[in-house]
Amino acid sequence: MFLQQLINGLTLGCVYALIALGYTMVYGILELINFAHGEIYMIGAYLGIIGLGLWQSLGLTGWGPLPLLMFLLLFAVILTALWGVAVERFAYRPLRHAGRLSPLISALGMSIFLQNFVMLAQGTREKVMPNLLGSRGIDIGPAHISPTQLFILITALVMMTVLTLIVRRTSIGTAMRATAQDRLMAQLCGIDVNRIIMLTFAIGSGLAGIAGVLVASYYGMINFYIGYQAGLKAFTAAVLGGIGNIPGAMLGGVILGIVESFGAGYVSSEYKDLYAFLILIIFLIFRPGGLLGERVVEKV
Repeated sequence: MFLQQLINGLTLGCVYALIALGYTMVYGILELINFAHGEIYMIGAYLGIIGLGLWQSLGLTGWGPLPLLMFLLLFAVILTALWGVAVERFAYRPLRHAGRLSPLISALGMSIFLQNFVMLAQGTREKVMPNLLGSRGIDIGPAHISPTQLFILITALVMMTVLTLIVRRTSIGTAMRATAQDRLMAQLCGIDVNRIIMLTFAIGSGLAGIAGVLVASYYGMINFYIGYQAGLKAFTAAVLGGIGNIPGAMLGGVILGIVESFGAGYVSSEYKDLYAFLILIIFLIFRPGGLLGERVVEKV
């Protein structure tokens, strides 16, 4: 049972980590908590189902499940990235020089707007996503890794690796880090700050879209409200690892998923949502900077 709960926790934690990366990237550059980010993840889940219908209408069902999943991920990444850019352009950019409370209220309003938009567009009934990879998987002793779990673990690992390489090894990543460190100085050095912020929202939203498709294929059922709870847990993961710290968001997501899985398996599944917020309270009291967070020196 221990190994099975560990596998379940790693699977769930990878999903939380993908969503948490969007929170921590935006906060690292704008010092803004994008509370609409959970709804982008929810839109990604719906896009997975819409993409499945599009795939079937094109008569491509004979291509097999893996090409289909690749198509769904690409479809969700492109459209959720565009959603993220639109949210930044219309909800946050006009308020960039306003007080801190104004963007926060705008983020909450955008979250409510996206929730209701999807509810009106897709209806209030839950949507069903069929199991595309089947149930045969890998047995490790008494534990079983389903094909969907294996796909989630591999996809999340690849996405996190790609993001790390982009941030650490590319000119765009250097511009992101410079903008996060000092936005005004980055602008004086010739960096298009608006473009970098837009790319940050696009990348974070694309990762959330991937997480949405993975969750839809894993649980098989979604609704317009899943973004709220997942967003709160991903925010908890970002705080747990150190808000603004990309490796911290990954670590926080994995730890949160494992804790939730073991809590549900060994204590009670009825309180599985409680464990995440209990950890958040403990860390805010004893280590508010998170596991990998650093003490930030206030700029003068």
